[in-house]
Amino acid sequence: MYGALDVFAIIGPTMIGPSSSHTAGAVRLGNLAGWILGERPQRAKVILYNSFASTGYGHGTDRALIAGLLGFAPDDERIRNAFAEATALGLHWELCDGGRDENLHPNTVCFMLTGAHGESVVTGCSVGGGRVKILSVDGFATDFSGEYATVLTVHRDRPGVVAAVTACLAAGRVNIAQMRVSRQWKGEKALMVIETDQPLSTEIKAALQKMPDICRVSIIQPSLEGR
Repeated sequence: MYGALDVFAIIGPTMIGPSSSHTAGAVRLGNLAGWILGERPQRAKVILYNSFASTGYGHGTDRALIAGLLGFAPDDERIRNAFAEATALGLHWELCDGGRDENLHPNTVCFMLTGAHGESVVTGCSVGGGRVKILSVDGFATDFSGEYATVLTVHRDRPGVVAAVTACLAAGRVNIAQMRVSRQWKGEKALMVIETDQPLSTEIKAALQKMPDICRVSIIQPSLEGR
């Protein structure tokens, strides 16, 4: 994974309680879903599974997930009033109980988001201590935490695309920490997730968006303390 945990990962993050997994982790999942969409969502259907569905409401998971979509940090006092804040900001949301699924982590959520410029479906889980994992994006399997700066591209599955993207990062003096490419069918669309050691500039995003085989680019900055 990512090496030894520091003391803050063990005892939990600075946050509005009561639970690092059900509250802070939920905020961070909402943050990541918003980063992946690339804009503040206008509509959100949020499906909670397993422990998130059965005990999450008592831990404030419902408010925390919505707060994350609004870009709030885990220690933001506005989390307690996230529903009112969402209404004021024009976010229309629906919280759904997905029930129990033994194939999913106990603290799993699926965000179905619509923004002014696009849509995205993001599934993730809260693994404890405020740490999270993104399991899928728009039907593509993923496995990343958002602890690194991360670029996601949806691209046509053609030779040379991966090389072009990595060359762009190299030209921007960005070092790749980890990379994963997944696809649903050969020759169709693929998703590339690249975690980097340096922050990702708007210039890099713009350069990637201009590439002919790139359909979509999302950038996640290294700090998850809100957007």
